[in-house]
Amino acid sequence: MSSASAPALATSPTRETCKTKVCWSKDSWRRLPRLQMPEYPDNSSLQAAERQLEQLPPLVFAGEARALQRRLAKATRGQGFVLQGGDCAESFAHYSAESIRDLLKVILEMAVVLTFSATCPVVKIGRVAGQFAKPRSKPSETHDGQEIPIYRGDSINDLAPNATARTPDPQRMIRAYHQSSGTLNLLRAFTQGGFADLRKVHQWTHTFVKESPQYIAYRDIAQRITEAIAFMEACGITSKAVAQVRETDFYTSHEALLLNYEEALTRQDSISGEYYDCSAHLLWLGERTRSPEGAHADFLRGVCNPLGVKCSADARHDELLRLLDLLNPDNHAGRVSLIVRMGADKIDDALPPLLRRLTQEGREILWICDPMHGNTVKAANGYKTRSFQTIMREIETFFAVHRAEGTWPGGIHLEMTGDSVTECIGGARALKEANLADRYHTHCDPRLNAEQALEIGFLVADLLAKHQNNAT
Repeated sequence: MSSASAPALATSPTRETCKTKVCWSKDSWRRLPRLQMPEYPDNSSLQAAERQLEQLPPLVFAGEARALQRRLAKATRGQGFVLQGGDCAESFAHYSAESIRDLLKVILEMAVVLTFSATCPVVKIGRVAGQFAKPRSKPSETHDGQEIPIYRGDSINDLAPNATARTPDPQRMIRAYHQSSGTLNLLRAFTQGGFADLRKVHQWTHTFVKESPQYIAYRDIAQRITEAIAFMEACGITSKAVAQVRETDFYTSHEALLLNYEEALTRQDSISGEYYDCSAHLLWLGERTRSPEGAHADFLRGVCNPLGVKCSADARHDELLRLLDLLNPDNHAGRVSLIVRMGADKIDDALPPLLRRLTQEGREILWICDPMHGNTVKAANGYKTRSFQTIMREIETFFAVHRAEGTWPGGIHLEMTGDSVTECIGGARALKEANLADRYHTHCDPRLNAEQALEIGFLVADLLAKHQNNAT
């Protein structure tokens, strides 16, 4: 990660700044309608947890967020590609150094495939170190004849199906912070301490991926990279002299859903004087919380992090334009990414008119494809799942639309893990519904396993290379 001095703590939780003459404070969201947020039964405990979070160090630094925005600005102009991936919802129970390492491994593998095959810089962003809260379609569910609150993520309540476990507990935010801190420390050590060195590209491969049809292709790329590095070293260009060979930048992101947590970690940068949400480098608005009149949009308009906006096939163009006016009034490249999650059956009809409208309006938008959230189905055996074939169909259509419109397909956003789970059907091993019960570990939505994610990497690299060739 890029180095930067830590931003100073805000002197007051209500200190105001003005964005295009519209006053904002980091707690102004509290006066607006809010959706998808828990009702805590003990307000004094909530306030105590918020005060505790305010005193803790920032998880990321303002300079890192600015560096990410510069890279996203280049990607907006076709000079880079975003690879964003990670857990649907992080959990306290499945937290380990091995799981963090294995997720990083598969992202590094995918990035190498994309960079080598498409000769395109890749911006690596994890859904990690903060993705603990989830929006839900219903506030409650019935279990054993009793209605109980819905599970909203480990930073809010517990997965156990009883009323006590499902009661929102503000101390869980503190635990989420500390787990995020540990995750970030390990990611920084891996990406800056030698693990990400391209000379070790052969060592990133997961044991079970070595049995995959993709392994031979990946091994070939790894060997060619090794030969290229050996040639450069023979010419005197060593990893000791060139930092990009031995380390990499890796950024974090999550949905800014639990605003109590986000406000408490928002700090005023000592260099620029601007406010940054120091819980992650990039925050996004979800499909259910992106109303321009809502609390979530109001909060994010005042922080200077790069932002994402999830966008379904049902998104109204005029509402999105109002939201863009709010979040990015100066139309800076790299500030806003539209993460389209339209579904394989709808994207061909919904994306082209939206793409044309925002292009005609001159909006600086980084377009990212989320092929996961519009393609969730329930299998006959009751498991939620996603089809690999359907996921790829949405990605292929995303590229085809951009090719037809002469615009840049800027990235992909995947729910994935480095573990050998069986949550999505299909892929090279043709997992079937009957396989879902083998290793179905997600707390919420189904994820690609490492093998399926790497397969996506190869397929997207091919699409990206073809798109570049057509552009020239």
